[in-house]
Amino acid sequence: MNIKTAALAASTAMAIPAAAAYAAELNLICSADVVICEKLVSAFEAGHSDISVNMVRLSSGEAYAKVRAEGRNPQTDLWWGGTGDPQLQAAADGLTAEYESPMLGELQDWAVEQATVSGNRTVGVYTGALGWGYNTQIFEKKGLKAPACWADLLDPGLKGEIQIADPNSSGTAYTALATLVQLMGEDEAFDYLGKLNANVGQYTKSGSAPVKAAARGETGLGIVFMHDAVSQAAEGFPVQVVAPCEGTGYEVGSMSIVEGAPNPDEARVFYDWVLTPEAQNLMPEAGSYQIPSNKAATISDKVPDLSQIKLIDYDFAEYGSSERRKELLARWDAEIGGRAAE
Repeated sequence: MNIKTAALAASTAMAIPAAAAYAAELNLICSADVVICEKLVSAFEAGHSDISVNMVRLSSGEAYAKVRAEGRNPQTDLWWGGTGDPQLQAAADGLTAEYESPMLGELQDWAVEQATVSGNRTVGVYTGALGWGYNTQIFEKKGLKAPACWADLLDPGLKGEIQIADPNSSGTAYTALATLVQLMGEDEAFDYLGKLNANVGQYTKSGSAPVKAAARGETGLGIVFMHDAVSQAAEGFPVQVVAPCEGTGYEVGSMSIVEGAPNPDEARVFYDWVLTPEAQNLMPEAGSYQIPSNKAATISDKVPDLSQIKLIDYDFAEYGSSERRKELLARWDAEIGGRAAE
């Protein structure tokens, strides 16, 4: 063997273990804010150097559509975060796999209930209440009344000043739709949404985008989960966080392994890890202020106190069902979405 051949053989021998070390992959959809998605992936890879994570950030509705489109040939292994309703729908459609994590015993009741309702095809990872954040400087400059209730959002002075996401793409907006239906009754809720439409300047794709726009001064108010508004206030933006006086809904952010996932073992490793208190304690570090599902996880003092918020008895079984969700979205498309440009 000459020097050149020996060097090539040595370099090849050195390359084999390195390649083997990163042979395992995990294809992850993350439906939370991209900052927490990247934080979790980075921390997971640091502790699991044999698994490389391929992450894509999609809103909950988009994630459901992707998982459904891949139904006959799954490319995704695990779907983490975002509202639980579309994950329950995916479970009902048989798109996600049964998995009973050994971490279940460490979780809050509402997180376990999500697993129970879905036949262990999804599980709760965090929770947070729906509300809004408004830009105090814009409201002061325009002489607008601080909105404390859903009814206040119909103030004609708010014309063009409200943003909310499209419920087809956003789990946040679907939660808002389902919340109003449960709070008011379906016909009354759609009457309200029709009136609200006059004040909506934009229906966004992402659920957290409206309050980010409010923080930047691009709109007056964003209807979002309260923790997303808290994130903007914590960064120093002039955002006031509000829980509606009439009552509001909440999400159980969830996680599911895809049925027929190409890397099911790696998916289960991530699934169990992200339910640990150590993983969930990373969320506030990324400006994510939900209530974590592990009982031992630390709750940031910036997290909205649900005991001080008037919460409705949100029916996850009904509004996470495939049939009910399709009905509501079809009605929204027909009665609200078609008028969005007015």
